[in-house]
Amino acid sequence: MADRSNSSQYFQGIRDGISICLGYFSVSFAFGIFAVSSGLIPLQAILISAANVTSAGQLAAVPVMLSGGTLIELALSQFIINLRYSLMSISLSQKLDGSVRLSDRFLIAFINTDEVFAVASAKESVSRQYMFGLILTPFLGWTAGTAIGAFAGNVMPPILVSALGIAIYGMFIAIVVPPARGDRHILFCVSLAVAMSCLFRFVPFLSQVQSGFVVIICSVLAAAVTAALFPVRGEEEVHAV
Repeated sequence: MADRSNSSQYFQGIRDGISICLGYFSVSFAFGIFAVSSGLIPLQAILISAANVTSAGQLAAVPVMLSGGTLIELALSQFIINLRYSLMSISLSQKLDGSVRLSDRFLIAFINTDEVFAVASAKESVSRQYMFGLILTPFLGWTAGTAIGAFAGNVMPPILVSALGIAIYGMFIAIVVPPARGDRHILFCVSLAVAMSCLFRFVPFLSQVQSGFVVIICSVLAAAVTAALFPVRGEEEVHAV
């Protein structure tokens, strides 16, 4: 009876992950094209996706690697870009039931993406079997999409490859614009980061800074300035007002 229940939870996780898988496939397809058109070989692009499962981190890492950036630069940029995953993992750990072992937590954390976290957090509690099913399909979709995009980039006309390569930037626009329209603080932070990025691109002496450090500097400074100007008030302060 227990085996049947475990199997049921596993397949429920797979079903819940199918929609995430389909979304990841399209995004990772664009990443595969972007990576190969930037100078990587298909196998390198596939290994990056299989070992990371982070769209923003991977997109930022490719220019750093191809420009000969240092390991420190690469590590710091990835740490800052992916810092939110550690917070999501801490939150998700409160939902895991007693069937989840310590070794399982490492595997779950590896593929605890925004969408996986959102689906799992909607449950009262989640089992080891459910989480394994939930993370399986998104991982396959992300890796398979990258593989197909990477190999397709070698056979499609250059003009089509260039057009499809823009899709991954469209994804980030779609992520940023809605919350920025609804919250002026987010809009300020995004605008500040964009302005600083333009300075590093067009000001002669700033343009010499490696792309990885540009990501680090712009993201940290924009977040720090926004936090200083628009601090989030605690519950006690809100009630006091």
